[in-house]
Amino acid sequence: MDETFRLGRISGIAIGVNWSVAIIFWLLTWSLADGLLPRDAPGYSTAAYWVAAVLAGIAFFLGLLAHELSHAVVARRLGLPVEGITLWLFGGVSKLGGDSPDASSEFRIAVVGPATSMGLAVVFAILAAALSSLGDLVVSTLVWLAGINALLAVFNMVPAFPLDGGRVLRSIVWRRRNDRIAATETAATAGRAFGYLLIGLGLLSTTGGEVVGGVWFIFLGWFLLTAARAEQSQVVATELLGQATIGDVMTRDPHTVPSSLDVDTLLHDHVLGRQHSAHPVVDEDGHPVGLVTLDSIRRVAPEARARTRVGTIAHPMSAVPVVAPGDPLPSVLPKLSPTTGGRALVIESGHLVGIVTATDIQRAIQYAELTRR
Repeated sequence: MDETFRLGRISGIAIGVNWSVAIIFWLLTWSLADGLLPRDAPGYSTAAYWVAAVLAGIAFFLGLLAHELSHAVVARRLGLPVEGITLWLFGGVSKLGGDSPDASSEFRIAVVGPATSMGLAVVFAILAAALSSLGDLVVSTLVWLAGINALLAVFNMVPAFPLDGGRVLRSIVWRRRNDRIAATETAATAGRAFGYLLIGLGLLSTTGGEVVGGVWFIFLGWFLLTAARAEQSQVVATELLGQATIGDVMTRDPHTVPSSLDVDTLLHDHVLGRQHSAHPVVDEDGHPVGLVTLDSIRRVAPEARARTRVGTIAHPMSAVPVVAPGDPLPSVLPKLSPTTGGRALVIESGHLVGIVTATDIQRAIQYAELTRR
């Protein structure tokens, strides 16, 4: 859900759009212009239907933006940094620079989005009634906008994490039990259950002939399922690790290999017989220039290893997660990637001082869980 291009800023909040928005925009306008509007408001030209459909599509995404902006504005008023908003395939997402400090803040941030969507639904319904003299096409378009915003509000209030309703559920459980982790686990369990339900409905729809709608339900259920798991892991890790830093768990002074080394020597003298599957690569002055992994070595043909230098196959520093010893430990989680072996290099004042892996963080979480229990 990363942004493909930046639209600009509203009240200092960056607004971005993912390329997948084009898919939904086309599907919406096509279904309106070729199906719903001609059925509900017959007698108009094809061009009129398409103009109305395009305008409705634009208004729909502006409504999504208003929904996310309401989250962002309330979060910022409560002291949370807002990194930006991105519109994408499944709606929009507000990227907050932290989690809610308490249950009350969580509730306020979560509930304002559906409230905004429902408010827009009411506005469009009033406009449809007030502008009825302009013709059936205008009324049908406004009625659709009222209905889709109401549906958006209702769907988002389903008590399933990470939907807004799931966050409302988490805030309620959090306040009652005074346990953020337990509240997150409860809301995430509901989110996974709802995800499985949507996938099941999607499979039933596809077998019943509704292929497009069924596939959409399956993808939406899959997204909710994976998002619930990911956010649960992130929240639980953040809560358990507390004030831990990268320096608390990193491996100091990791084994490095020079970029001028040939791959054959790397394999036999540095990889075989060692437990490490990735090695930092340094230049002749000892400065880090990349990270070489087993996958990088596998891509080199055996007969070419002796004449291939490590520096040419290593992941460059621009592609390697880089952190500092004093960074909060949870902050590295979103940066770790299977491409770089689930590792991040720890750099201080331009020098390599350590390496941190997903295993290091998982071990720290397990220790914290034992202490908590």
